[in-house]
Amino acid sequence: MTSKSKAAPKSAGAKSAAPKSKATPGRSKKASALPAGDEAGQDAAVTVAQAVASDTPGSEEQEGLNLQDGATQQEDSQNTVPETGAPGVQPGGEAKADAAHLHTVNNRLVDHGYLSEDEFATVSETLQRNLATTISLYLKFKKYHWDIRGRFFRDLHLAYDEFIEEIFPAIDEQAERLVALGGSPIAAPSDLERFSIIRVPTETVRDARTQVADLVTDLTRIGKGYRDDSQTVDEANDPATADLYNGYAAIIDKIRWMLQAMLDDDRMEGDRR
Repeated sequence: MTSKSKAAPKSAGAKSAAPKSKATPGRSKKASALPAGDEAGQDAAVTVAQAVASDTPGSEEQEGLNLQDGATQQEDSQNTVPETGAPGVQPGGEAKADAAHLHTVNNRLVDHGYLSEDEFATVSETLQRNLATTISLYLKFKKYHWDIRGRFFRDLHLAYDEFIEEIFPAIDEQAERLVALGGSPIAAPSDLERFSIIRVPTETVRDARTQVADLVTDLTRIGKGYRDDSQTVDEANDPATADLYNGYAAIIDKIRWMLQAMLDDDRMEGDRR
């Protein structure tokens, strides 16, 4: 009788069937198109990226803080001003606003040198006024230089230009003195009219005596103003500007004397038109 042979036992080296892999949480149930090895590498890369992000606490908040700190540092550097008590600086970092600055940009950076803010306000007011007055006197001499007619035409036509040569340097000197002290000189016609103590005529004046008498009156006032201002600025701790004013007063007195001498000529009385 032929017996049925038994099934051969599995060899010890035979591998058992691999168990089914569990689905990765969050992944699609559909089979991946990538080979098994590539899919595992992609999962590892994602895991590493997540770990790096988790190991950097508050990375987004930190970036925001860095930007905020940079803006704050930039703002602080722009707002840096000299310590309180420095010339021209008020506790809030802004220089005292007054007519002498004429709305100068960044007044807080103005340095008045050896003058306090109050002393500068006093000195600069006189410089603005005398600068405007000197420019007005220059324009008035030119106006009368063009308008003069009659017997004294040549004498006054030439004399007015000579007087202009005497006073013209004072325009630049007073303006630059104001700048050196931290001010801003007047220049606009409206400012000239506002600060000047004399008026430039808009009407035509032909008569020699009328012109000369008007100028003598103006020069008397200007000379007195320089002498008074010399004392004022000297008391405001600015002897240098006081010296300038004393020199200008001497020039004005000389011009006034010359015109007064012409005014005393009887022939000028009969030259009216």
